This record gives sequence, C-alpha cells and structure tokens, in this order.
Amino acid sequence: MNIVRSYNNWRRYRDTCSELNRLSQRELSDLGIARSDIRVVARQAVR
Repeated sequence: MNIVRSYNNWRRYRDTCSELNRLSQRELSDLGIARSDIRVVARQAVR
C-alpha cells in the first residue's frame, strides 16, 4: 500500500512541476511563485 501511495505522490509532484513550468514568467509572478521555487511548491502540493 505504501508503494502505491509513494507512486501517486510522485506522479502528483511531477504533474505539478510540469504544469507550473508551462506557465509564463508573468503568470508565475501573478501567483507569487518564482521559477526557482517550483519544486518547493510542488512538494508542498503533495503533502
């Protein structure tokens, strides 16, 4: 069961990173996210 949860969390992290990386700098700025912070924001979304 823990393996399934870990895989799902990884997929959610990866999808979040991909979606945020597709945004323009302007859109990220509107959200208050720096491009260098995308990984941190994605990790927080998984929790």
